[in-house]
Amino acid sequence: MVLDSAIGFLRCPQCASGGSLTRVDGALRCANGHNFDIARSGYVSLQPPGQPKNEGDTGAMVAARHDFLTAGHFAGLAAVLAKAAALPDADGQAAGCVADVGAGTGYYLAAMLDRLPGHIGLALDVSKSALRLAARAHPRVAAIGCDAWRRLPVADQAIDLAVNLFAPRNAAELARIVRPGGRLLVGIPASDHLAELIGPLAMLTVDEAKDARLAAKLSPHFELDAATEYRATALLDHRAVGMIVTMGPSSWHTAPGELAENIAELPDPVPVTVAVRLASYRPRAWR
Repeated sequence: MVLDSAIGFLRCPQCASGGSLTRVDGALRCANGHNFDIARSGYVSLQPPGQPKNEGDTGAMVAARHDFLTAGHFAGLAAVLAKAAALPDADGQAAGCVADVGAGTGYYLAAMLDRLPGHIGLALDVSKSALRLAARAHPRVAAIGCDAWRRLPVADQAIDLAVNLFAPRNAAELARIVRPGGRLLVGIPASDHLAELIGPLAMLTVDEAKDARLAAKLSPHFELDAATEYRATALLDHRAVGMIVTMGPSSWHTAPGELAENIAELPDPVPVTVAVRLASYRPRAWR
């Protein structure tokens, strides 16, 4: 079971010392007796009891994302991420762990692991619907339930590569889990990402200050190593357009009936800009 290989990179979310975990039958357990059941679908939730629950993406959002991504619409982006992940680390580390914080269905993490045959992948997400799919995304993915805004159930300096794509990011926690000489790979939408759909479908716009806010969050902990921008045009039919709206945060603000009416007014298929800014960072203390 892949969780057996991933345990060494995890820690108990309840122990103040972040105690290590072992697998006992169908659960993970720490030395202090804190117990976390492994779901039948293969993921384990390492969220401390008593915290306010953030349910994350709904089942409908996750299903739309799974269908959209497996159809290959963002395959080019996945390939670029996989290539970036496979760049050799400063000390030539050949095996270890990749943690995708806000991994969703595990689609991008699976592509990266194909280029990193010696690595285990941690798919960290708060959505149970996403975790069920992430647990099956790749033979070397361990799906772990946690809230990206809180302390992560990951051991100190245990991660070779942390990945954060279109997801919440806690810079201090990312810095804590990345080992000296490791990397952080971040992807955020450019200002014209999905530009052809935003106005007609009343989707949320990209904040023009997003780059500045990202830099302000990361700069106390990380220094920029490299940056690039992935750009492509996706030709999407109306079904795919519906999925791309449903799978993202705009779905919280869109009525299904109104969305269908607006989509019907678009060309079929419609060319859509895919523009994502990718940046690689090193922990400030790594040198």
